[in-house]
Amino acid sequence: MKTLALAVTLLLLAGCATPYQSGGFRGGYKEVQLDENVFQVSFRGNAFVTADRVENYTLLRSAEVAMENGYDYFVIVDKDAYETTGAVYTPATTYTSGSLSGNNFYGTTTTYGGMMSSYSKPSSSNMIACYHEKPEGFSFRSENVISSLRDSLGIR
Repeated sequence: MKTLALAVTLLLLAGCATPYQSGGFRGGYKEVQLDENVFQVSFRGNAFVTADRVENYTLLRSAEVAMENGYDYFVIVDKDAYETTGAVYTPATTYTSGSLSGNNFYGTTTTYGGMMSSYSKPSSSNMIACYHEKPEGFSFRSENVISSLRDSLGIR
């Protein structure tokens, strides 16, 4: 019975992971144009998504932003990844039951809850400079990043 409950819980939690979407209640991406060809692209995840996946989402969105603005290439000028951590406490509930027999009290006390669960929410941010032609040095080709990451992340 415990195995079934654990399996159902894990299945439900998997459905709670931040999807690849514009920023919303469960997280998502957003971007800001800082200059003609410079953008700040970020992705905020929730406690049910890995930091690696959030970084891949940020890279994918960076490529999409470049393509949406007519650029074939981009360079990550600055990158930041961080996690917000916290804890959730469940209240403790105590039940006492017993009986009195003469001058003797016989009882049982049971406590439920009173647990702490910690969590972390990964986030990632890229400042990108976009180019129509391949710049010197290392750069990403937007089209290649999009096709590769959409396939590996299972995004259509």
